Parts: sequence; C-alpha cells; structure tokens
Amino acid sequence: MTGTWHLFRLALRRDRIVLPLWTILLGLFPGLVASSFASLYPDPAELAKFAASMSNPSLTAVYGPIWAPNLGGMTAWRSSIILLIVALATAFTVIRHTRAEEEQGRRELLGSTVVGRQAGLAAALLIALLASTIVGGLTALGTAAAGAGGTGSVALGLQYFLACLLFGAIAAVVAQLTQGARTARWISGAVLIGSFLLRMLGDAGGDLNSPLSWISPIGFLQRIRPFAAERWWVAGVVVLVVALLAAVAYRLNAVRDLDAGLIASRPGPARASRALLSPLGLAWRLQRSTLFGWLIGYAVLGVFLGSATDAAVDAVKDSPDLGDVIGRLGGGASIADMVIAAGLAIMGIGAAGQGVQAALRARSEESALRAEPVLAAAVGRTRWVGGHLLFAFFGPALGLLVAGLFLGIGYGSASGEGGGAIGRVTGAAAVQVPAVWFTVAIVVLLFGLLPRLTSLGWAVLAFFLLLGQLGAILQLSQWALDLSPFSHLPALPGGDLTVTPLVWLVALAAALTAAGLAGFRRRDLASGG
Repeated sequence: MTGTWHLFRLALRRDRIVLPLWTILLGLFPGLVASSFASLYPDPAELAKFAASMSNPSLTAVYGPIWAPNLGGMTAWRSSIILLIVALATAFTVIRHTRAEEEQGRRELLGSTVVGRQAGLAAALLIALLASTIVGGLTALGTAAAGAGGTGSVALGLQYFLACLLFGAIAAVVAQLTQGARTARWISGAVLIGSFLLRMLGDAGGDLNSPLSWISPIGFLQRIRPFAAERWWVAGVVVLVVALLAAVAYRLNAVRDLDAGLIASRPGPARASRALLSPLGLAWRLQRSTLFGWLIGYAVLGVFLGSATDAAVDAVKDSPDLGDVIGRLGGGASIADMVIAAGLAIMGIGAAGQGVQAALRARSEESALRAEPVLAAAVGRTRWVGGHLLFAFFGPALGLLVAGLFLGIGYGSASGEGGGAIGRVTGAAAVQVPAVWFTVAIVVLLFGLLPRLTSLGWAVLAFFLLLGQLGAILQLSQWALDLSPFSHLPALPGGDLTVTPLVWLVALAAALTAAGLAGFRRRDLASGG
C-alpha cells in the first residue's frame, strides 16, 4: 500500500473539475425533487392521489415501486434514475484510475518509484469512497431540508452511498479481469443495464418481493425502502458484498501481471482480412460487437415495453380516477400512446448514449496512438474518422428502428391490434433520430475543436436526461427545458407530426459535424494520454 496517499492526491488533482461537478450536482438533485414535490403538492392527500396515479405497471417497471405515497417516498421513486447515473459514474471513475492508467503506461511509470503494487487500486477505491460520501451526504441533507423526514433521508442517502460503492467495487474487479479500459467500461455498463432490466422485469409484474428484483443489485438497493419501514439489514448486506468485492479485486491485482488482464486477449490472425484494408472495414471491426449488443438490447426492451403497455392500459381501465388523471396529463392521446411515447423517449436517450459511445471510439483510437499509423498511409483524416461517425450516426438510427419494430410487435401481440401497431410505433421511434444526431454532433464538435474535452459528451447526455426526466418536476422554465433537443420532438404516437423542429435539428447536427470535421483536419493529433 506504499504510496497510496500520493496516488490518491494525484487522482484528486486529475479529477479536480469532473469529480466535484458530478458528485455535487447529482447529490443535490434528490433534494431539489423533494422541494418541487413539496411546492407542487402541499396537501399530503393530493400527493397521495398523484402517487396512486403513478402506480401502474409501466412506470413501476421504469422507476421501481412507490414504497410510500408521501413526500419522501415520491422523491425516492422519481429520483431513481439518479441512482443509475451515480453508480455508472463511480464505476467509470474507478476504471479511469486503474485499468486506463495501466493501458496508457502511466501506472508502469509510477511503479518505477516507491509505490506499492496495491497503491493504485487503493487510491481508486478511496476516490470512489469520497465520491460516494459526497453524493450520499448531499442526498440525505437535501431531502431532510426539504421536509421529507430525517430517518428516511438518512436511508435514501445511504442507498445512494452504497450504490456508488457497490458499482465502484464491481468495476475494480472487472478492471483486473480485462486488458482494456474500454472493455472494462463496457462490462461494468452491461452489469448495470442487466441489473436495471432484472429489476424492471421483477417489479413490472406487481410482486414487490419478486426474486428477480432481489437478485438485481439495483433492485436490492431499492429494497432498503427509504421513508417506508426502512430495512437497514439490506444496507448491511450490501456493505458485506462491497467488502468481499474489494478483497477479490485486491487478490486479483496481486496475482496478475502489470498491464495484463486475467482474461487474456485472443491473438489475432497473422494476416489481416481484405475488409480491414479500408477505414470503414477497420471501423466495422472495432464497432460491430458493440452495435450488435445494442441491437439485441433494443429488441428485448422493445418486446418487454410493448407487453407492459397493454398491462398498463388494463390497470387504467380498472381505475376510473387514474384514467381521469392520466387523461388530463395526456390531452387527447390514448393511454397506450402515452406509455409508448414515454418508453420511446427513454430509448431515445439510450440511442444517444450509443452514438456518443461510438463517436468517442475515434478519440480513444487517437489517444492510444493507433490512428497515427493509419493516417500515415494514403488515408485522409475525414475518411478515417468518417468510418466511426457512420456507426455513431446510423447505428443509433438502426437501433431505434429495431426498438420501434419490436415494441410494436410486443404491443400488437398483447393488445390484439396486430400488425397495425408496428408501422405506427416504428415511425414514432424514428422521430427520436434527429435529437440523437444533434447530441452526437456535439461530441464530434468537441472531438474536432477541443479533443481533450471530448468525454464531456457524457455530461451533455446526462444533462439532457436530467432535463427530460426531472425538468417538469423541478418546475424549470420552458427556455431551460428547450435546451434539450429531445424537448422539441413531436409527441408520437398520439400527437401531431411537426416536421419543422426535426429539420432544424438535422441541419444543426450537420453544421456541428462539419465544424468538428474541419477542426479535426486542421489540428494536431494527440501525442498520447
């Protein structure tokens, strides 16, 4: 452990902007949500009625159960999306200070000084502990200050604290298994998404003690039940799991070679195939597995949400009061159209994440000095980066079409509408594409003009997500909500198709992309790091 404190301070210096930014902003959000609920529903009876209107299979699948129809319970329910974001951010932070350090050669350089073998991992886990403490502490203080109740606020803060620690520990183990930071991030993200899907499948059936929810890390954490007869023993179990995962990570780190993973990379063929002799073929080789993973995820989630939509419609039919509330919220749209539109909005954010990930691959190739030898041949810069941007722009578009197709199949089969639902829902999914392209274009602009800030594309995406999910609850002004490109999309299915905002988004995306490509052609290539 020699040198842990020095590496910890070095990591703090490297993250002196990013770490405070995401921990403080995300830690404050639950308190802001609680304050907004308190001002919107000062009467507890009205808040309880609103909670009842939200207790349907579709929303329960997305956000989880409403454990208590009070201020604290609604805050915990509506802020559950933040739980996923802070967990993923902590996991990526741990990978940044472990596997990424080795991959880029900095760990070997530091290892030549008086630094112990376990110091890097220990420093990364200390960073995760610090981030967890900030997020959990601000969550507890903010919700308590909003009047949600002291005990429940402590439980909610503990839930966020443990979510960060748990996925940070999972990432620490994954970092020992893989040889590349990108693979480690992908696996950690897949664990989080798998956890969310398990929880979604378990909660959608209405059984609050579903085994699927209990075996899901996210579902297990939500079973702490803040503001509703808290289960403190659940937190104790999570602490034990975190300690076990940390011990496993330390053990694996001790037995593997530096810059190597316990799962060895498969050696490639002696000669490259003809497909790899072009920039597009190389981009296909690098992007294809990620693309297929996204497409499979879209298909599975589409079928599930399509089936859950019919269950939500049945739940509303059984509750006239719930139907009246949702009818007022949705104007002239049917219940099914509202649920489908909400599901497609979430898939649109996911598709933007896919596009950001694909665009960032070009930056990672450049930073790892793998772009330079390719560009040294008879390959222009635009042609090289264009292969990656093809997947960044058209991969999400294909994914949304797959999502719409399978959502339409799932809903059409469950509702009896049949094939008529497929075209309508697929068209509604396609409407999300311009907003996705605009988000990806921002990343391209950063890549071309400010390459060191390219990873801020994730922050931009998180900002759009928070505006869409919590903007109305926080009572933000319309101009603030309009900062997200997704707020300009027509509400389909069920609403009117307005082409003008779609054309503007596509035009702006094209302009930003052109500016980014022009900047990339003129700037110097990265020299590593």
